[in-house]
Amino acid sequence: MQMRTEQSNSDATHAVMFLLLVALSLVFPSSSAQEPAERTPEQAAAIAALSAELVARQQAIDNMESELGIYDPALIEAYSDLGALYEEIEDYSSAISLYTNALQVARISYGLVSETQLPVLDSLIDNNGKMDAWQEVDDLQHLRYHINDRLYEKIDPRYAVAITQFGNWRLRVLRENLLDLSSSGLGNVATDLSDLYGRAIANIESQNDAKPESVLQMIYGKTQVDISLARSVAATPFTYFQGTVSPYITQTVCRNVPNGRGQVVRQCSSVRRENPRYRQSQQQAKQFELARYTRVVVDSIDKLRSIRDRSTNLSREEREQLDSLIAQLETESGQLLRASRNPRLL
Repeated sequence: MQMRTEQSNSDATHAVMFLLLVALSLVFPSSSAQEPAERTPEQAAAIAALSAELVARQQAIDNMESELGIYDPALIEAYSDLGALYEEIEDYSSAISLYTNALQVARISYGLVSETQLPVLDSLIDNNGKMDAWQEVDDLQHLRYHINDRLYEKIDPRYAVAITQFGNWRLRVLRENLLDLSSSGLGNVATDLSDLYGRAIANIESQNDAKPESVLQMIYGKTQVDISLARSVAATPFTYFQGTVSPYITQTVCRNVPNGRGQVVRQCSSVRRENPRYRQSQQQAKQFELARYTRVVVDSIDKLRSIRDRSTNLSREEREQLDSLIAQLETESGQLLRASRNPRLL
């Protein structure tokens, strides 16, 4: 990120005014620079107030940079406040630029792993999402999870929130293919996310003082991912699976042929042919893979049911919500189980 210098302060002020006019044309369609006479008194007052606010905040930032230096921690709040104002008038590009400045100052002032970065990252994720900049959102989601993973113990409720946020995002990537990934790429996303949830759940369950309901959201998230994996397997033609036998066999073929002296002799040769059992083994490989994921889903549902029965901290409303989730997952897993047992459904 490049920070502004004193030589660019004047240009920045002019840019503020230009962007203000563009943004206000969206907020007040009749308030364009070409038709000032059509502005109502209320619109004119709103434009004047917003213009003054943007210029004043930009000038305050310029003064802080000049007096305190371009990496002073006080700039984090100043950049973020101005970014929030641009977000209000739907100038997301300018908001992203300011939040990026705030993130850079936070990382320099407080280190690469600090809580100060988290609200700034939340704002960057929101604004990039409004511009459909999904690769940037994905990079920021990874950074936010990485920081939370370093800051908090696995049994800390804040870590549970962080992995749930990250998991929900990656599940959306998986379902909507926001990153334009190939089938194998989507499979890798699902597998990595399932493994991440699995490790986190195991770490928490290994703690003696861990409450059973602390892993509810993680188990539910993992189950959704595993169902997606199972559905992907079910939708994949069996010909894409590696069979358990060789795809080809070698056979000896003999025939009677006349030799140079007119005598009939038997001549044999080796011929490579497709193995008729290979396609069957491919179908079996697909069934095995689908059954494997289905068992994982069933195990997760059993865990959810066990937590519901053992927990003494769940409210009545929470128990009802959990029962609804279990019923939903049981329906989906039942469909997968029937498919895994019936080759004709594959």
